[in-house]
Amino acid sequence: MTRLSSRINSVHRTEDQVPVASLLGGHMTETLENGAIKIIEIMGVSTTGFEDALDRAVAKAAESIKGITTLEITRQTATVRDGKVTRYEVAAKLSFVVR
Repeated sequence: MTRLSSRINSVHRTEDQVPVASLLGGHMTETLENGAIKIIEIMGVSTTGFEDALDRAVAKAAESIKGITTLEITRQTATVRDGKVTRYEVAAKLSFVVR
């Protein structure tokens, strides 16, 4: 199993019917006592792979967002040209504490 596969398997996946508590995992009760939770969508792009795209997106978000608690990968897509993948895109939802 690749490192990204392992990360994807450990991320909380949700469907429309799943309560927000499932998305936020065990952090829900403790976090809500300290403030509110905000969920945003981000997208990362890379020419080398999905993991790099995800790492770039999270690193960029972390520059201006403190207290990121969870990540849900919502979509992975790739552009193929001449039989080769040339661009990897990862869309994700991040949750963080709003104080």
